[in-house]
Amino acid sequence: MKIFRRTTALMLCAAMIFSAGCSEKTTMSSQKTQVEIEFSWWGNDARNRYTLKAVELFEELHPEIRVKCSYSEWSGYEKRNKIWMASDTEADVMQINYGWLTDYSADGMGYYDLNALSKYIDLSNFTEEQLSYGTRNGVLNALPIAMNSEMVYINKTIYDRYGADVPKTWDDLFRAADAMRSANIYPLSASSKSMWLYLISYAEQAQGKSILDQNGSLNFTEKDFAVMMDFYKKLVDSKVMPLVEHYERIKLDNENYAGSVAWVSDAESYFGEAVSKEREIVVADQTTISGNNTGEGWYAKPATMYAVSKNTDRPAEAGMLLDFLLNSREMAELQGIEKGIPLSASAREVLNEQGMLQGIQFEASEKMAEHTLPQLSPVLENGKLIDDFFAAATDYIYEKSDLDSTASSFIEKAKKEYF
Repeated sequence: MKIFRRTTALMLCAAMIFSAGCSEKTTMSSQKTQVEIEFSWWGNDARNRYTLKAVELFEELHPEIRVKCSYSEWSGYEKRNKIWMASDTEADVMQINYGWLTDYSADGMGYYDLNALSKYIDLSNFTEEQLSYGTRNGVLNALPIAMNSEMVYINKTIYDRYGADVPKTWDDLFRAADAMRSANIYPLSASSKSMWLYLISYAEQAQGKSILDQNGSLNFTEKDFAVMMDFYKKLVDSKVMPLVEHYERIKLDNENYAGSVAWVSDAESYFGEAVSKEREIVVADQTTISGNNTGEGWYAKPATMYAVSKNTDRPAEAGMLLDFLLNSREMAELQGIEKGIPLSASAREVLNEQGMLQGIQFEASEKMAEHTLPQLSPVLENGKLIDDFFAAATDYIYEKSDLDSTASSFIEKAKKEYF
């Protein structure tokens, strides 16, 4: 009967997506009364499985705490999070997106102050710089799980086949395109957000200025955005990279693309198959005009973060769970580097002991860490802003409007709606 109850509870936990109780324990009248906290996250089936296992281990260590779990794929989670935050019904402990700190806690009052939970959360595992990512108005709202940045990944096997060098400069990319054009291979590729950030890095280097000033206000002019649009056209016309609306992820696997600009956190999913086919994938230096690996024009951000609800009535228990998720040996071994290379010193020590700090994602993380990159402002990840830019740039590419008027119309709308 005990085995039956255990199996049934686990099956129910995996099947119920939202408001699902993840504890396999059955609270009997003879047992000590448990307190209940809720934990929410997003992810695929693999993430859900190891996270549920971690919750089970946490409950075994703390039988007085029962954890109720809510989880789904990203799109569903994002939509529900808006409702939860608006109605003050968010989970006690939650995985959050970096941009949500701006959306929900610009004044620092949107989430619980984790400094007040330092008795339960070992904050010494994080540097002051790392803690700053989750701090708003002097309040520690969230802790970063791992760091993320766009990086350049190159299928060196293809590059070698056509006698092209792993690119360091923008000119190197055009030379690679000349070598691969007859085979209909693009030296590089990128989704819309990655391409947007890649073009920003070029424009910052070419114009000698940052897109945002120190106060987070728009620093680029109409001329700077014209540089971005014109360079995008040159990349497309020269067959260096496809139009973002023509980008297809599968073409990396099919080797129609010889590389990609992608997040550190996407390295394994983008290039794991190529590595398994014994293709040599390398993490290139961040592309610059000079070819010197300076990190100029490139940005970093937390991949994902954990926060505690400002409305929790169980802050101690929430702090204990958050600490377990970030700093425990159990979670480190289960999670590995699936959410990126962990920032927690304790977690990294465990992964190093287990020989788990290796592979393309770890290499990308190490390359990112070669420079102290400025923080990526959430406004630069606004999907509508990015869509507006490429809609305007496409009009210019297809000669529906000239460069100056296109850039002028875009910046006028951007200032009105996003900055």
